[in-house]
Amino acid sequence: MARADKAERVERMLSEMSEASVMYLMDFQGLTVAEITDLRRRLNGAGAALQVVKNTLARRAAAQASLEGMSELLTGPSAVVYCRDDAAVVAKVIQSFIREKRKAAIKGGFLEQKSISVSQVEQMATLPSREELLAQVVSGIAGPLYGLATVLNGPIRGLVVAMDRVREQKAQEAA
Repeated sequence: MARADKAERVERMLSEMSEASVMYLMDFQGLTVAEITDLRRRLNGAGAALQVVKNTLARRAAAQASLEGMSELLTGPSAVVYCRDDAAVVAKVIQSFIREKRKAAIKGGFLEQKSISVSQVEQMATLPSREELLAQVVSGIAGPLYGLATVLNGPIRGLVVAMDRVREQKAQEAA
């Protein structure tokens, strides 16, 4: 590979690293091209991209991006998953793929430029998606508000019922 090509690849990796909110490093040893293509398709659907990397070039890009600890993870066949959207959804896609194929493995990752371990990536896979978290927050806020509205509505409803009874009683007395 020519020196200019290497520099261009490092520049592309550096660009991807800076744009990604989360990166996962994977060992893809034992996967066929068809399986890697399948994983890429699944990840694209989840808002992420998989790139098979040459370790020496990835180390250069990581050094330029000040990603401490990435060099230790770049051993053997390596692929980087760049995630711009929901990190939990992407982690779930990777975990389900690994469970299904039983060949690939997660080496670790980076969240907001800080190193995360394999166990932390697995924990991220158990988190609800962003939409589910937002729904939980909204229901947490709306629930007490609905209860407050019901409590405040009770005395008004009672007053209306009492006034209606008084009206009916006066109507019966007048008749």
